Amino acid sequence: MNTTVISVKKTFMQTIFSDFKQLTKVGLSFSVVFSSVAGYLLAAETVNYVTLFLLALGGFFMVGASNAFNQIIEKDTDAIMKRTQNRPLPTGRMSVNTALFIAITFTVLGIAILYSINPKSALFGAISIFLYTSVYTPLKAVTPLAVFVGAIPGAIPFMLGWVAATNNFGIEAGFLFMIQFFWQFPHFWAIGWLQYEEYKKAGFYMLPMNKKDKGAIKQIIFYTIIMILVSVAPVLRVSGSFYIYPITAVIVALFGVMMLYYAVKLYKSEQNIDARKLMLSSVLYITVVQIIYVVDKFLH
Repeated sequence: MNTTVISVKKTFMQTIFSDFKQLTKVGLSFSVVFSSVAGYLLAAETVNYVTLFLLALGGFFMVGASNAFNQIIEKDTDAIMKRTQNRPLPTGRMSVNTALFIAITFTVLGIAILYSINPKSALFGAISIFLYTSVYTPLKAVTPLAVFVGAIPGAIPFMLGWVAATNNFGIEAGFLFMIQFFWQFPHFWAIGWLQYEEYKKAGFYMLPMNKKDKGAIKQIIFYTIIMILVSVAPVLRVSGSFYIYPITAVIVALFGVMMLYYAVKLYKSEQNIDARKLMLSSVLYITVVQIIYVVDKFLH
């Protein structure tokens, strides 16, 4: 009997923890924290591990809050799509009030922790939450331009690390922002291509002109090229104290060309399998490029 009770309690706790992870999208939160840490390491002359920890923790709370607010707002549309219908809110496993409590708590903790680093970091964190939840999320059901708005909070983490380390938003932070900003278009439009029918069912506009056609892929190719150019531009020393060696620029460009290759393949085939390859290559690109930048910095 006791064994049964313990087993039930264990299963219950596992379900709660699983729902918490789904609500805050823990995996996505960690990827965003990774970008912030990379930005910090690029800027810091001396690594302050307390600041680095606070940046990671504050960033995690901010992203978790954004995701929780997003799922509260989209509870009904999440119930329509297969990929989201098993989330805790549409299934009723978690109440809206509980989710709202988590979202607000995470927001307060995130802003407070980032403020302890410097006020600019807290400001950018707050802007990120506001744009994601109050502008991007409702715009998804109105216009494809929502992706452009969503790219702004999505590009803040890489830049946020630099601001946390320097308490300054200059051309260096601006370049980090632009790199991640332009990267998001091929990345999210590849996802939009893969999930087109699901998004259409929910009334979301996630592709350019909301059409799954070659016109959308031309946009993907265009923004991929812009992303590559911006990513290698620091080799020209046009980005302040953030610069890279020529060999680093070549390596970054090669990873960008890999993305471009899959974008062109998608243009030729218009098949989901190539959209998936583009999406996966984009994840590899942003992860590896940020690591390469940091390694290059420490070789200066």
